Amino acid sequence: MNFLKNEDNWSVVLGLFIVVVICTLYILQIPIANLNVKIKPWSDFSELFNLISHSILGLLSLAIGFGLLLFLGAKSAQPEIKLPPFLAKFILLFLMAAGVLILSSNKVVKAWQLESPLVALFIGLLLGNFTSIADKLKEVLRTEYYVKIGIVLMGATLPFTTILKAGPAAIVQALIVSVVTFSTIYFVATKVFKLDNRFAATLGAGGSVCGVSASIAIGGACRAKHEHVAASISLVIVWAVVMIFALPFACKLLDLPPAIAGAWIGTSEFADAAGFAAVEAIGNESATQAFTLMKVVGRDMFVGLWAFLAAYLSVTVWERASTNERIDKSEIWRRFPKFIIGFFIASIITTLFVLIAPNAEAFNKQALGLIKDYRGWFFTLTFLSIGMTTRFKALASVGIKPVLAFTAGVLVNLPLGYWLSNHVFANYWINL
Repeated sequence: MNFLKNEDNWSVVLGLFIVVVICTLYILQIPIANLNVKIKPWSDFSELFNLISHSILGLLSLAIGFGLLLFLGAKSAQPEIKLPPFLAKFILLFLMAAGVLILSSNKVVKAWQLESPLVALFIGLLLGNFTSIADKLKEVLRTEYYVKIGIVLMGATLPFTTILKAGPAAIVQALIVSVVTFSTIYFVATKVFKLDNRFAATLGAGGSVCGVSASIAIGGACRAKHEHVAASISLVIVWAVVMIFALPFACKLLDLPPAIAGAWIGTSEFADAAGFAAVEAIGNESATQAFTLMKVVGRDMFVGLWAFLAAYLSVTVWERASTNERIDKSEIWRRFPKFIIGFFIASIITTLFVLIAPNAEAFNKQALGLIKDYRGWFFTLTFLSIGMTTRFKALASVGIKPVLAFTAGVLVNLPLGYWLSNHVFANYWINL
């Protein structure tokens, strides 16, 4: 099947496979608690030793299981890959991800509100820039593969009923923010600094939709250069880290109600993981709910729209202008990121399972809880891979123009998000 000769399509297949298997096992009342390894909080070395000694066999089993599944898609993209070396390298990478999760579960680290994806990114950057291990693990550092599966699993953790609850206000606010921020970055990048259209689109998506995922999706859809995608990801990460500290401080300084604070963070933060870290500093469940509706349900869903537009423009305008050749418009579909479709299919699947589950609350806690745990593993692998494949030298060579173009979007996004959250849609968020 040609469909299964593409790693992008495999990410959808594997993501949906994981969702269906977990949900089916739960419905059949087959225990699923042992399908994951819980990383418990720890504070001293004795607790750490006990945690590792009780978890190592489970972690190895999970690494082998994931590695075998992921090998199927990797093999489709690179037929020359052999299972034994791929599996050995993936197990090592997975254990590194486990180390990140264990470090992130330390009570001191948790008190600093450092989420595991950010810890993974930092460790990955150190390993990638100051050791040679990234070169040895190159064939398993598959950032796009892991993030696409993670996004499909994210769809499963947001049943379609939850998406509908976002209401028109969240969707309209997300649309306004996405369009204005994207347009600002794209205009400044292309008209002021004369950057490549594809690079500008990748920067715009990273700053307006869902950060790293959007940069990867839109960069792939319009065939931006690898170094341009890496530059966009780097700018997203830098600003996301800044916002972890700046947004909660601003919310408290302005004495915003928790729900409005959560909505503003959801509007102005660039990455889901960083956003959750920022909103946790607010310390209120309504803030977390507003953030989830605004960022994950509202803005993240626009990845598909921007990817489609980027693919369409790339095929019909940018590439045609550069090559002066007629390009088959079916190329738009071939470039469209299928994992966005997988996101919605996964959401519908879990919604249907909730309807037939004898106990919806238990299903959400156990089945969806396990899917959320798996999603966490894939996002940790994603950020670890990003860090290990990002070179400081490459970032330094990007130049000041992309930085200024992206920053222009930030300067528009922040006040716009505040105004929409605290004035235009304030009643919606307060009454959430």
